[in-house]
Amino acid sequence: MNIDRTVMAFAGSTVLASLALAQFVSSWWLLLTGFVGLNLLQASFTGLCPLAFVLKKLGFAPGRAF
Repeated sequence: MNIDRTVMAFAGSTVLASLALAQFVSSWWLLLTGFVGLNLLQASFTGLCPLAFVLKKLGFAPGRAF
């Protein structure tokens, strides 16, 4: 799996987990969903993604976006 697909899978999983936690634990977990959304938005403009840097150092195959 390359970096792009891993970043998208991680972001999607985090959003879904955050929504489930907000439903069953506390609505404060929606802040995590907002953080992921803002991070995806800034990555679309700047091309910089903190998770992509970490995955690159871990040896994941490069993708097209990161």
